[in-house]
Amino acid sequence: MSNSRRKFIKSIGIMGASGIIIPGTMYGAENEDKIILKEMERPKILFFDVNETLLDLTQMKAQVGEALNGRGDLLSLWFTTMLQYSLVTSASGQYEHFGNIGAAALQMVGANNNIDIKEDKAREVIVNALRGLPAHPEVKGALAQLKEKGYKLVSFTNSSNEGVKQQFESAGLTDYFDERLSIEEFGKFKPFRETYDWGARKMGIKPNEAMLIAAHGWDIAGALWTGWRGAFISRPGAQLYPLAPKPEINESNLKLVANRLVSLKS
Repeated sequence: MSNSRRKFIKSIGIMGASGIIIPGTMYGAENEDKIILKEMERPKILFFDVNETLLDLTQMKAQVGEALNGRGDLLSLWFTTMLQYSLVTSASGQYEHFGNIGAAALQMVGANNNIDIKEDKAREVIVNALRGLPAHPEVKGALAQLKEKGYKLVSFTNSSNEGVKQQFESAGLTDYFDERLSIEEFGKFKPFRETYDWGARKMGIKPNEAMLIAAHGWDIAGALWTGWRGAFISRPGAQLYPLAPKPEINESNLKLVANRLVSLKS
């Protein structure tokens, strides 16, 4: 391969990383180096995860930590235990409200650390912790920017319908969204691929016309493996799963994601 050809291919790779994608390489009989580039198209619908993606969980973590006798070091274990048992529940063909699974996980983590938390108390802690959460500072401006540019915005969460309704009312986010989708209606938690398929069908679009915006690597991985597009918000402590495909957008906050999206052509 000639040096000029190597340089050309390298430059194409750089353009791809900056928001241009290559749908295919077309080799003509007269010029094998002819490559057609296509700008990244706008997704038809933007689906948003809610907790941590839109809402700041600092307040919730403080309340859960208090229930664990101030053991802030147990918060990550509690959250991963909650996710683990949401998957166990769905894989077993069962369904339970995400908040109840969170409460059960709180009891389990407490029991393993000699902290006795009764079921009623655990559920009260989780329900109260999830209520009244504020939006991250940049969220409202970013959502308004996307709405102004004609995007359809849909929340897509593992939380219950009533729970998200209350959260949005408290955080002042209700009017930004065209639809609210909860997996409660489908009965299987993200990141099962059937759940993303259901979300796309519910909105009447193909999987590749949907883009998930989330601050969870597991959620983005599930969406991408289902054929959705993805935009990752790398909030503090959030990481992409290295073995999953990479999303086309990876920014530190929703405003930066919105800036990328509004620049796309319809």
